[in-house]
Amino acid sequence: MHLLDRSSLVRSTLAVVAAGTLVLGLAACSSTSDSESNNTAPTHPVNATEPAEESTEEPLATIPALTGGVDTQVAVDASFVDALGTLGLTPGVVGDATFTDGTFSFPITGGNVTYYDPEGDVRPYVQGNIDHDDSGLSLTAADGTVVELSDFRIDPGESKLYGTVTANGTIAAQDAYLFTLWGGTLEPLKTEGTNAVLEGTTVHVSPDAAALLNTTFDTDAVQDQMLVGVAKITVATQ
Repeated sequence: MHLLDRSSLVRSTLAVVAAGTLVLGLAACSSTSDSESNNTAPTHPVNATEPAEESTEEPLATIPALTGGVDTQVAVDASFVDALGTLGLTPGVVGDATFTDGTFSFPITGGNVTYYDPEGDVRPYVQGNIDHDDSGLSLTAADGTVVELSDFRIDPGESKLYGTVTANGTIAAQDAYLFTLWGGTLEPLKTEGTNAVLEGTTVHVSPDAAALLNTTFDTDAVQDQMLVGVAKITVATQ
């Protein structure tokens, strides 16, 4: 049996904690309007007459490269499926994404995360990106119009998901704000071997994506903050 020495155990534990904050930070953003106590930047500086001093606070945990995978899954809500049917849109997958039993899966291809003390001065206290290159989802209309949303990037500090938008093979927008992430229903962090698993964050259509889809498909039925589904993020910590 392989035993971890104390330093390895500490590093592994911190890695799991850091991975957990990828979504725990999202929960903090959505569960309170007091920006001073959550993961968002304060609305007003404490002292607007003096420039803010650069923080020397050290992070509690860091994962410098999310090169081990594994994926972000979204279990599609029935209301979103019904909405697509009403619009005559058929969902599909792009690149390395999969869609099985009502769940999209997008492989994690890279990124990083740094976690600071929530009680400290650094905001946002969860910083970094989770990259999902070369995968995405598509929406196809009855007239043959195809919109692809791909190359997703989750920003845990903003509780937002960005990506590339392609319409009929032509890039319409890059690093566009596509989905809002809400953590009010987030379940406690779980571990599966050396993976950190967080489930329960809900995914909603952003105002930017709603406007773009309505324009592309000539409709007004795509609503801002329409529920897409529930996310499950599995991150390899080693």
